[in-house]
Amino acid sequence: MAIHDQLPIYKVAYELLKLATTITRNMPKDFKASIGGEIRGLCVQSVILIARANAAQDKAPHLTTLLEYVHAAEILFRLSKDMRFISTGQYATAISLTDAIGKQANGWRKSAVVPAPVTSLPRQSCQSDFFLSGHAAG
Repeated sequence: MAIHDQLPIYKVAYELLKLATTITRNMPKDFKASIGGEIRGLCVQSVILIARANAAQDKAPHLTTLLEYVHAAEILFRLSKDMRFISTGQYATAISLTDAIGKQANGWRKSAVVPAPVTSLPRQSCQSDFFLSGHAAG
């Protein structure tokens, strides 16, 4: 297990948190606390979930929640862009970071899933009970 703050996904998520803190600072006062606060909260929770996933035996639940939070942040970034609270460039930077987090989280989740053991079914003969009982012979 690597130290969580050395993980590439952690570094990208932390960059997203810094960006969210910077761009929400300039939002209109009415929306700074609501939309801006929610964006920052989702970014903080994303960083925390990465640390939790790194420490957990079963990483999948943490990574699934992380993906949900990142998606929610994307929606709020888009709303902020559409309402002209943030610039198109800021939005593009935020989305490139959320995409990077999503790709890394999905890859990590896929590699962390332990495949279930394959159990073989009992072999059946090629002859059915119908033929063995003698009903097939005229």
